[in-house]
Amino acid sequence: MHQRFFDVNRFHYDAGFSPLCAMIVDLFLTLLPIALLIALGAGLRQQNFLADAFWPQAERLCYFILLPALFIHSLATADLRGLPIGNMVAVLLLATLTVALLLLVSRRWMAVSKPAFTSIFQGGIRFNNYVGVSAAAGLLGAQGVALAAVANATLVPTVNVLCVLVFVRLCPTDHFALKHVLLQIIRNPLVAACAIGIGLQASGWGLPPGLDSTLKTLGAASLPLGLLCVGAALDFSAARQWMRPVVMSSLARFVLLPLATVLACRALGLQGPAALVALLFQAMPTASSSYILARQLGGDAPLMAGIIACQTLLAALALPVAVLLLAGWL
Repeated sequence: MHQRFFDVNRFHYDAGFSPLCAMIVDLFLTLLPIALLIALGAGLRQQNFLADAFWPQAERLCYFILLPALFIHSLATADLRGLPIGNMVAVLLLATLTVALLLLVSRRWMAVSKPAFTSIFQGGIRFNNYVGVSAAAGLLGAQGVALAAVANATLVPTVNVLCVLVFVRLCPTDHFALKHVLLQIIRNPLVAACAIGIGLQASGWGLPPGLDSTLKTLGAASLPLGLLCVGAALDFSAARQWMRPVVMSSLARFVLLPLATVLACRALGLQGPAALVALLFQAMPTASSSYILARQLGGDAPLMAGIIACQTLLAALALPVAVLLLAGWL
């Protein structure tokens, strides 16, 4: 059963590795470099090894150039034949919309302010692109990157629209224009990159040799630099002040969303690598960009910083548990 999810063949059973042990080792080896790079980024920021102005520019480079290059290359060159892409998209949408609705319905019992709820909501449904793509690439290689791009193309516009609508409802501001924000979502570089990559894949054109190697090189730089930026953005000072909201958002992120994803996979018959990547992305910590949105649209930005920091730390435990325990239900 577990061989549907992991390339356990690289471990030798005759040397004493059971399928379960092979899976645990495989997952540990995938997550270890992710954790180390995040820790390195946090250490570099804390020691002021680089100027503070470096990190926003590095994140901008990753978001607008490097990660889109990775998605275009992976989608344009990957062999997606036979993969249930439609079912994967349906699973991601169904699980995300279900948890978003549960959070909205339960707001009356949370006893938090409207700005605080927007941070809980973002922490519950937004995800960290860099951690997700890194985990998918580590477990499934090039196919994992392509499936991660599909997950991004599905989830990025969905969670952004949901979060914007919650801000409009709970924290309206005079200078805030919904149409402007929705236009930004349409122009999102990750969404545009996925559309380009899917178009090249569908047309059969592929990538010319020179452009192929250029995009591949740029994409290879996106994940290590992106993970360093994730670490540099961590702020644990805020987490100690709002433990209850942090716990509520983390339960939604690491329990409800993975569980809803597994149930959706069972209902729609999604299995194999596509199911694994869907589950990985729904067990990711929330995105560091959530802080920027909270600050710009009237949310509780300090609380959002605490949620980001705690979830990034909790992901080291939540990801293996989600994959090892919940994947067994599929």
